Order: sequence, then structure tokens, then C-alpha cells
Amino acid sequence: MFVKVSSLADFDKIVSESPAVLAYFSTTECNVCKVLKPKVEEMAGNDFPEIRLLYIETNHSPELAAQNRIFAVPTLVVFFDGREFFRKSRSFGLEELRSEIQRPYGLMFG
Repeated sequence: MFVKVSSLADFDKIVSESPAVLAYFSTTECNVCKVLKPKVEEMAGNDFPEIRLLYIETNHSPELAAQNRIFAVPTLVVFFDGREFFRKSRSFGLEELRSEIQRPYGLMFG
């Protein structure tokens, strides 16, 4: 389940303390984001239950978006052991996202 984060301090704390994090950057106006978010949440819940899901509204948290170099929405940033592993912006498929998470997730939790 996505946890809404709005402060840079909270975001940094969660990323540094969690073995795996998927951060979903969006805006309230993004229609693609609204459709994609529940699908990402379902995929993560089914396939990657140990990954923490964070939701960041970039128009309410511009500093947090800027610190993470977010220039387009939706953008997903995946962290393992506190380090950015990869990011996806604008157009990407769930299968592509799943396959990129699978290997590092399997090594960490498998």
C-alpha cells in the first residue's frame, strides 16, 4: 500500500532505513498516473511484498521532487539498500517494471 510522503526528511529516512523502496512521483492532474498507480500497487503487493511503496505529489512537494531530479510524471524510482537502482519516466509498461525489479529483489529477499 502506498504511503504518502511530503517532506524530504521523511523520504530520506524511509529510503535509508528500508531495504527496498519504490517511490511513485505524480501530480493530481496526471490522468495516466491515476490509471497506473493502482496497477503498480497491485503488482508490487503480489510480486514484491517486501518493497515499501511511497507516493509523492510533486506539486505539493516541489523540494522533494527537485532533490530527486523529477522532471516528468509519472516517474518511478526504485531504491535497494538506500541507493537508486533505476527509474522509469512517462511511458513504460508493468511487465518492463516487473522484470527490472525481479532480479535485485530476488537477490535481496529470495
